[in-house]
Amino acid sequence: MKNLIYLLAASFIISCQSNNYDSTSEIWQSLFNGKDLTGWDLKITGYDLNDNFGNTFQVKDSILLTSYEAYDTFNNRFGHLFYNEKFSHYRIKIDYRFVEEQAAGGPGWAYKNSGVMLHSQSAQSMGKNQDFPISIEAQFLGGKGAGERPTANLCTPGTNVVMGDTLFTNHCISSSSPTFHGEEWVTVEFLVLGDSLIRHFVNGDAVFEYNKPQYGGGVVNDFDPSILKEGELIKEGYIALQSESHPIEFRSVELLNLCGCMDKEAKNYKSYFVENDKTKCIY
Repeated sequence: MKNLIYLLAASFIISCQSNNYDSTSEIWQSLFNGKDLTGWDLKITGYDLNDNFGNTFQVKDSILLTSYEAYDTFNNRFGHLFYNEKFSHYRIKIDYRFVEEQAAGGPGWAYKNSGVMLHSQSAQSMGKNQDFPISIEAQFLGGKGAGERPTANLCTPGTNVVMGDTLFTNHCISSSSPTFHGEEWVTVEFLVLGDSLIRHFVNGDAVFEYNKPQYGGGVVNDFDPSILKEGELIKEGYIALQSESHPIEFRSVELLNLCGCMDKEAKNYKSYFVENDKTKCIY
């Protein structure tokens, strides 16, 4: 009988320990389910919302990819695949690689060129003939076999940023990353903290950072001018993957939301949250 009591007590202790909530463990959300484009909207220049011309964005063997097999020529049909939820404070981690040859008619600058748009306008708000969403673009580049061509750079369609105390209005600024000439997988990560800081990482190393993302500048055509509110800081937005004429594969797209319940008494409190959202608290 005594042994049975000890066993029951030990079982109860183990059960309680297993149910303890770990406030430090990170909960990463996979934005790509490995099967299809569920949860994403797409917009290709010259086409209606979610008209996936030529099956440009597709899933094959658990890989999200862009394909131009149905294109006779690229003809500036820039595409963007938008996750259908808005975020403000987060980390996003993406595994990508460039493959095969650039589509016929693709612009020279778009060779091994793609990216992820951060703090983007929605797919629904883009004009039919709009080429790029107003956003902060974390640009992916691949090498040409010789010379330097860093990745995880910054480009600014309809936006500007501050570096140090200086407002930068250049369209693209290079990071300090190494160059990847082949078809190897590259892991990029971006820390996005609302309208304050954005930091870029390549294979775990910090390569670039800036602050105060804001509306302004050019390099966007056929957009709704009411969206571009010159000088206004951008604190949140959508995430979009690019199609710019060179085939690219995405093995994973994962996000750690840094906005959540910061009440330590709540069941879903996380110590790594940096932005409080009381509406998410569970007691």
